[in-house]
Amino acid sequence: MEEKIEHIVSWLRNQVDQAGVKGLLVGVSGGIDSAVVANLIKRACPDQSLGVIMPCKSSPEDQTDAKQVIESCGIASVTFDLTRTHDVMYSTFKEELEGKDSYHEEDEQIIDANLRARLRMSTLYATAANFKYLVVGTDNAAEWYTGYFTKFGDGGVDLVPLLNLTKGEVREMATYLNVPESIINKQPSAGLWEGQTDENEMGTSYDMIDRHLKGEKVPEKDRAIIEEMHRRSEHKRNLPPSPDPL
Repeated sequence: MEEKIEHIVSWLRNQVDQAGVKGLLVGVSGGIDSAVVANLIKRACPDQSLGVIMPCKSSPEDQTDAKQVIESCGIASVTFDLTRTHDVMYSTFKEELEGKDSYHEEDEQIIDANLRARLRMSTLYATAANFKYLVVGTDNAAEWYTGYFTKFGDGGVDLVPLLNLTKGEVREMATYLNVPESIINKQPSAGLWEGQTDENEMGTSYDMIDRHLKGEKVPEKDRAIIEEMHRRSEHKRNLPPSPDPL
């Protein structure tokens, strides 16, 4: 595990050098993936790394967990409460479309959730520009394969150091890095609405996705869900399409 960690840390340092920037930052949600990344960037750039906490209609427990991550790895941090920004932006959007009888209330939950993810991305990039840092993402192999991330939201980053690690491997790394047990054992959630969990939303478990990615046999129901998520999210993993030149 130490070799895996040092490999990623060395890679992060090389990315900083190649980009000609000063350091790295990550959005810290209070979940296991961002906790692992916070530890990794702290190792890579001990004096030039930053954890960014961005509550936005979030559960108070998530902010408490995020602060615990910051304290446990000793990384510098900053907090931006995006609640008011989100309220102004979403209410403006909603009022304008309602005035034209074009607002689709049945899609409100997902529109609202994705807007929050994209506000956080914008905040991370504004902060990165201020410090001359790169934005480090938290997506793991399971999330990348299934497309379980918001396009140009939490998927809008410069570097993705966990992309080749399954969720189970991220947990193993978290244990090795002494991430608090409460964070490791926390039910995965993007915190996008009350009661939301990753696995309930996906309809399968990270364990099943990990097994599928390793080529192991999983129940047909889970295999079908995973492959359908992969198919529908292909656009998230590719550059925007363009026509062939004449």
